[in-house]
Amino acid sequence: MGADHARILHRDVPHADVVMVADVDRNRAQAVADGIPGCRVASDARALIDADEVDAVLVASSDATHVEYVLACLDLRKPVLCEKPLAPTAAECAQIVAAEDAVVGGGLPLVSVGFMRRFDPGYVELKGLVDDGALGVPVMVHSVGRGVSAPAGTDELTVTGSAIHDLDIVPWLLSSPVVEVSWHAARQSPEVADRRDPQLMLLRTANGALTTVDIFLNARYGYDTRCEVVGSMASASLTEPHRVIRDEGLGRGHGYGSDWRPRFAEAYRLQNRAWVESLVSGTVTPLATARDGLQAALVADAVIASMHADGGFVRVRADAGVAGP
Repeated sequence: MGADHARILHRDVPHADVVMVADVDRNRAQAVADGIPGCRVASDARALIDADEVDAVLVASSDATHVEYVLACLDLRKPVLCEKPLAPTAAECAQIVAAEDAVVGGGLPLVSVGFMRRFDPGYVELKGLVDDGALGVPVMVHSVGRGVSAPAGTDELTVTGSAIHDLDIVPWLLSSPVVEVSWHAARQSPEVADRRDPQLMLLRTANGALTTVDIFLNARYGYDTRCEVVGSMASASLTEPHRVIRDEGLGRGHGYGSDWRPRFAEAYRLQNRAWVESLVSGTVTPLATARDGLQAALVADAVIASMHADGGFVRVRADAGVAGP
């Protein structure tokens, strides 16, 4: 993620000058820096954040480090774009929100969260249809996320590391917060031993719409993201942005990407451009905020609470406490 962001900022974002990178694997950081003129490798992340020549920071390190690095940026009043999730738990996200409030008061927010689906042209068009009333009253959403394979992890990590995108994009699409959730496990895929995969989540938003979230991280066949909004008068679905259709062997078809990068390349470019443009112009960033990150984490906490309560519906707490039934 960090290497991709560095290249996007360097190649595709005007006014962005990538001056420094840091990674726990120095060789990996050096490989990125070698491809960006004038970029050098910092000894560690804190040295990068503290460097005088660094005006803003993009955090794409492991989830557990996000709190430390974002708080360090806030201490120096440096704008920071943090990859999702803002932090692994709602309590940690609330810590960041409180720290930002203390630093900026009523000024421009310093923390942005990398929920890049908000910039994907397909999702933007879907939201436009919902907002314009073209579908009637939204009654259901079906959100699907499939991957080829995933590193070893836990049931909870599927929620906080992958489904967190759905927990943000659904209330954004519907302009209505998630108020209760339910988690369910499907029959275990025989190829997966470290976590229950696939998983199914039900989300109910304050406007009464019901959403199914289908997450299958080891689906094998390819990276596949789908979303359908069903309204009282019409429905609308994402179409994958395939560029090539193959006709061969008495059939017609297309390929899938091996991960998220081909599918969401444009979303990342648009997101990072919007972030830098807001910093240059001194205007409010259109990206997800720290409070948006906290809200998604509160929903994730409720999903995990349902996971440990045999799938019953769990209300989403309005604060950073642990969700309860």
